[in-house]
Amino acid sequence: MNPDRVVFAAPASGQGKTTAVTGLLGALRRRGDRVAPFKVGPDYIDPGYHRIAAGRTARNLDPVLVGADRIAPLLHHGSAGADLSVVEGVMGLFDGRIGGDEEVAFGSTAHVSQLIDAPVVLVVDAKGQSHSLAALLHGFRAYRPQVRVAGVLLNRVGSPRHEEVLRTAADNAGLPVLGAIPRTDDLEVPSRHLGLVTAVEHGAEALRAVEAMTDVVERSVDLDAVTALARTAGDLPGSAWDPAAEVTPQGRPVVAVAGGRAFSFGYAEHVELLEAAGAEVALVDPLRDERLPESTAGLVLPGGFPEQHASALSANTALRDEIRAFADSGAPVHAECGGLLYLGESLDGEPMCGALPVRAAMSPRLTLGYRDAVAAGESPLFAEGARVSGHEFHRTATEPGHGDPPAWFWRGPSGAHREGFVRGGVHASYLHTHPAGNPGAVARFVERCLR
Repeated sequence: MNPDRVVFAAPASGQGKTTAVTGLLGALRRRGDRVAPFKVGPDYIDPGYHRIAAGRTARNLDPVLVGADRIAPLLHHGSAGADLSVVEGVMGLFDGRIGGDEEVAFGSTAHVSQLIDAPVVLVVDAKGQSHSLAALLHGFRAYRPQVRVAGVLLNRVGSPRHEEVLRTAADNAGLPVLGAIPRTDDLEVPSRHLGLVTAVEHGAEALRAVEAMTDVVERSVDLDAVTALARTAGDLPGSAWDPAAEVTPQGRPVVAVAGGRAFSFGYAEHVELLEAAGAEVALVDPLRDERLPESTAGLVLPGGFPEQHASALSANTALRDEIRAFADSGAPVHAECGGLLYLGESLDGEPMCGALPVRAAMSPRLTLGYRDAVAAGESPLFAEGARVSGHEFHRTATEPGHGDPPAWFWRGPSGAHREGFVRGGVHASYLHTHPAGNPGAVARFVERCLR
């Protein structure tokens, strides 16, 4: 299998990649194409809109979190049964992890495009420019010639005359224009302190927004040109990632995984690995369900926006009490970011589960970045000294800032750092990890559930 594929990047954040890619996915699906959506980097929010538009699971491609050697296999895996794969980039084309000495920044969209040998289309916000577009495109093509920038998609075009001038500029730079999306306010998706409002929270409005994006892209983009370009991708190395090859089935414990509007930040590969390790995965929505699933032996509380639903989460006292008792029993609990907030005593003054002696509140400072972390001690997920690459993304803070013992040690610009909490069977931390990069942690968690 060698899936057709194309990467959509931009000169910088805010150019309209998500609007263009979401609309493209919907337009391709509407005409009968089976399209697999992907997102570069650790972002959980854009894939929610991709999933609605494409009608299938959206997946992340992040070399920092899973390793460069897993990117092509994960794309193979996520492309199964699709006619083509569409990859949305992150930030600007060449923006990646800061501090490396690679010619193309590690983890950047450019890096991922090389790992999957795919052509790149630049999405450019054309508002306020005309002939200067030629210089911009020429610069991106010439900066790293090994990254194959093969087309441009114009966004926020003001008029037919504006489009004509921009097409001439792109032609002067030697790049074909695959479409021109007009300037409109109908495509705005509400945002908050960590970016767009998640699709699952946005509900019916998310569906309408995706339909609007699909309509405008269907009118404005040459879909045949996009699919023709996707067919020029090179041979994809390796074979598909297989969760069953990463872990060994150990039994059949029930693992409850929180979801719903408050806990939507999870990777599809996590559930796939849990099931490959033998677990029976049962979903629980802390906003609606008053009990854990029957025979629950382990609990996963992923990230999300519990701070937006603190009152409703607090009002579900029956589930909060059961989770506190479950954690107090020593059963394995894996909580990341939003899950940590929910396990604490309070969140912005609202009572939470009380399984950890932690109070959390909104903070004026955004904490964001990759971390190279070392497990501070033994836990249901990691042996002491285990090394992981993770990602922090939150605007809340806890008091205290970490447990004794903490979950993690790492070294940052300000020196040594301790983060997270390990208490009995609970491993709770702000750090997001990708299970495909740490399959042994999933196997260890399921084995602990069987005890």
